[in-house]
Amino acid sequence: MRSAITIVTIVVNVISMIGMIVGVLLHSGRGGGLSDMFGGGGAAALGSAAAERNLNRITTVLALVWMFTVAALGILLAS
Repeated sequence: MRSAITIVTIVVNVISMIGMIVGVLLHSGRGGGLSDMFGGGGAAALGSAAAERNLNRITTVLALVWMFTVAALGILLAS
């Protein structure tokens, strides 16, 4: 049972890590970022500020999930 929980935690950790990397790369920043390359027109239709706020929220949630899974893996693998 413990190994199944460890495997699920590792999978959630990797998914949140990849999502967080994508979220950070999509932020506009100073030079426009990758968000202009992939979704410049779509973001303008939604409102640039609203899209950026939602991207900030999603990235923050993914970062929190990643931190909790890292702590959980530390506890699970310590013993």
